[in-house]
Amino acid sequence: MDRQSAQVVICGAGIAGIAAAYHLSVRRGVQDVLLVDERPPMSLTSDKSTECYRNWWPGPGDAMVRLMNRSIDIMEELANESGNLFHMNRRGYLFATADPGRVEDFRAAAEEAAALGAGPLRTHSGDPQDPPYRPAPAEGFAGQPTGADLITDQTLIREHFPYLSEKTIAVLHPRRCGWFSAQQLGAYMLEQAKAHGARLIQARLDGVDVREGRVQAVRLQGADAPTRIDTENFVVAAGPFTKAVARMLGVDLPMYCEYHAKIAFNDHLGAVPRHAPLLIWTDPQRLPWDDEERALLAEDPETRYLLQEFPSGVHARPEGPADSPVVLILWTYHTEPMEPVFPPPGDPHYPEIAMRGLATMIPALREYFKRPPRPTVDGGYYAKTEENRPLIGPLPLKGAYVIGALSGFGLMAAAGAGELLAAHVTGADLPDHARWFLLERYQDPEYRELLKDWGSTGQL
Repeated sequence: MDRQSAQVVICGAGIAGIAAAYHLSVRRGVQDVLLVDERPPMSLTSDKSTECYRNWWPGPGDAMVRLMNRSIDIMEELANESGNLFHMNRRGYLFATADPGRVEDFRAAAEEAAALGAGPLRTHSGDPQDPPYRPAPAEGFAGQPTGADLITDQTLIREHFPYLSEKTIAVLHPRRCGWFSAQQLGAYMLEQAKAHGARLIQARLDGVDVREGRVQAVRLQGADAPTRIDTENFVVAAGPFTKAVARMLGVDLPMYCEYHAKIAFNDHLGAVPRHAPLLIWTDPQRLPWDDEERALLAEDPETRYLLQEFPSGVHARPEGPADSPVVLILWTYHTEPMEPVFPPPGDPHYPEIAMRGLATMIPALREYFKRPPRPTVDGGYYAKTEENRPLIGPLPLKGAYVIGALSGFGLMAAAGAGELLAAHVTGADLPDHARWFLLERYQDPEYRELLKDWGSTGQL
């Protein structure tokens, strides 16, 4: 068996592992960081995302807003130093509704986000005293407002978002939000980490050697021969396999996986404008079928579910440069926990469900119902805790750490989460919000009491 050593070994070369390696080597000066993954970097779930980011998070507490604000700060620093190599924009998220009862929900969500540090709420009701609404540019992120704009003025909605359903009565536009190229961000951080001494090995983790409650080494199975890496610091950053890797240490992490799919299609009709923000329909709905389709679906027990009410949350955005025809659509209507398997299971009706659901928000998409474009379907697993907050910090074993349970926010949180992880490993000072992401929070009676009435950390 080949024998080597490393100061820190990180299991997983997705965005979380790469961010941890970047912060350890580039910003903390750790000389010998080793990334280990049996797959190429950024190739499991880190390339399955919509690549969006937001500082828009509910409570309790301001930990998620603070984590995301810091993560976005770091991404903007990296964008500036790289010449925005990863095409970061700040178009925002646009929540839309046709339900008058949702308007106050929008207002309450924006006021809560503002109180937690996401930025101020601006309302646009048509009153002459309203502040002016600043549309978001398609490219770049500098000089843009934070907070959110709540628009109930129908003239203003029609002026700036004419492609939305005429039934839309209100939109909420959080502004420190947008998207970026995850592959290019990951490649840039990995390149910088390597330039500061980090290494990458493509190998499978076979086990972790522990003696007297402390990590001693990891055992790898590579293409050539088994390898033992002596190390006193081991980081679990294995995405949907984080729970399985932690079991090698005798640690049972309180997390599970959900499968989330998306489709990409060529919008040759231009139904979704190329300058649009991330678009989110916040109302539950029944899919738009004609009478003949409805009758056929009702006959088959396997398709009757297509006539039921579907949850809120169908969302979409344009993908690629201005001349690209590609649009992404996502809609998670199944959230049951499952074991991560590859290739993941899929609903054969998902592309049509997603297209029809989005057509409720963007009626021009109905033109595709009879001759739908050929979609590309992919997706990945959200690795989650019950309250959907990450695990970042030490495990109950000396020298063992975790950066995981990053759910659907791994790409946007990675820069900030990697910084926190590096601070734990090197013994640096921690921000106050770091305690909200420790595994030991579940041993706190006050936290367990808080969980009883906790809604999922997510969107509206």
